[in-house]
Amino acid sequence: MKLAIVLSTQASQFDAVAFKGDLESNAAKIASWGYDGVELAIRDPQLVDADEMIRVVRSHNLEIPAIGTGQAWGEEGLSYTDPDPEIRAAAIQRTKSHIPFAARTGAVIIVGLLRGIVKPGVSQPQAMDWLVAALRECCAEARPRHVRIALEPINRYETTLVNNTEQGMDLLERIGADNMGLLLDTFHMNIEDAIIEDAIRTCGDRIFHFHVADSNRWYPGAGHLDFACILDALEGTGYQGHVSGEFMPLPDADTSAQKGIAHLRGLGRQDADSGC
Repeated sequence: MKLAIVLSTQASQFDAVAFKGDLESNAAKIASWGYDGVELAIRDPQLVDADEMIRVVRSHNLEIPAIGTGQAWGEEGLSYTDPDPEIRAAAIQRTKSHIPFAARTGAVIIVGLLRGIVKPGVSQPQAMDWLVAALRECCAEARPRHVRIALEPINRYETTLVNNTEQGMDLLERIGADNMGLLLDTFHMNIEDAIIEDAIRTCGDRIFHFHVADSNRWYPGAGHLDFACILDALEGTGYQGHVSGEFMPLPDADTSAQKGIAHLRGLGRQDADSGC
């Protein structure tokens, strides 16, 4: 099992990112604790030095499994479903701007809240049509570079656009692109999916990336989720990517990262009598 943790390359208002800025020192710590990769949250590729980021990460023998794009929504309000067509176009273009870096590193481009919300005056079907059109355009741009895009089902308290894995799979059918998949997140699944393990099995090889946080959005082991069974189900799909920690930096960033990896590394594979 390859483990990663989210690291923001810039300051961010998003709470569930343990490490922000200071790439060199954070990458060194993350590697020293035994992580295999860092999922980089990048708001705007034009504002970072891609060569330097790759150099730093690789100097610590870390991989970059995914690129988080949510800060474009959180900091700038960009989304595929805004009533303003210029904002929608800017969100699509921002996604496309991540493709060169993703192609260099093999990273999956994550679409979280960059999808947006259903704003006043916009119907749910209209927002979904905009979302589908945007992702089709981004996938078409990414395909020649062999870049994959993963949409994350997010719980109902944050958006009404694709909350659970069933809705995520339906969206993939509408988009019809083989480089479009899902990012599953245990925090959101605990709210929206009746049985997390069954939802994972249903998604199968359409799982392009995987986030872990416990039921309270703290590090794995701080809540009530059974990560042994969850990861057993994930392994059963043939998933070979990273399992990436996106959780609150509580009680502090370093402690959460160390306790999270200790819990996940300490899990034994469940046998037939375990209940998984």
